[in-house]
Amino acid sequence: MNTLITPYVETPLDVELDTHHALGDLSDRIAYGITRSLRFLADTFFAKRYGNRAIVLETVAAVPGLVGAALIHLRCLRWMKHDHGWIRALMEEAENERMHLMTFIEIARPNRLERALVLVAQAGFFLFFLALYLLSARTAHRLVGYFEEQAVISYTQYLAEIDAGRVENVPAPAIAKAYWKLPADARLRDVVLAVRADEAGHRDVNHGFADELRPAARQVTAA
Repeated sequence: MNTLITPYVETPLDVELDTHHALGDLSDRIAYGITRSLRFLADTFFAKRYGNRAIVLETVAAVPGLVGAALIHLRCLRWMKHDHGWIRALMEEAENERMHLMTFIEIARPNRLERALVLVAQAGFFLFFLALYLLSARTAHRLVGYFEEQAVISYTQYLAEIDAGRVENVPAPAIAKAYWKLPADARLRDVVLAVRADEAGHRDVNHGFADELRPAARQVTAA
């Protein structure tokens, strides 16, 4: 059966790597604290196994866009309001993160334990993020922004390992070549560059959404 792949919207590869949203109020601090805690767990469990880390990271990262889009969709139906493009942006983010996951499954080949961890992580994070978005959509988007900051850092470290020869620069899987329109001779390094650029884009979008959801602003929310 042929795999249906949604056309990819290209993201420039020359992304800002050191972008960090400065902590402001309590909402920002809560989001950043959660992010740092999860980063510590990832570093402890996976160390430098970046391919396996990417699988769990992308499993979790594919959840927020879908949750946010669904809740905004329902709110717009209830109040008969426009979404101002938020639903499409979040659904495209969720699809993009899912393609990241499918790509790294081909690269890292997770074992049964790691696949079980993926299922647990996805279920737990879905419930957590759903509750957070209902309580504070702004905090939820800021959390994703900080998540993506850490993702950019992780993929930069992944590239360093590839360039140093400590991670084999294997051929890119077919699904990655089709999705990112990579050349036939593309390798893992090309994939990681493309994924990192995507994450930087999600970082900026979600920080922007969080900024728009400040109490004084008027915009669509799903709270």
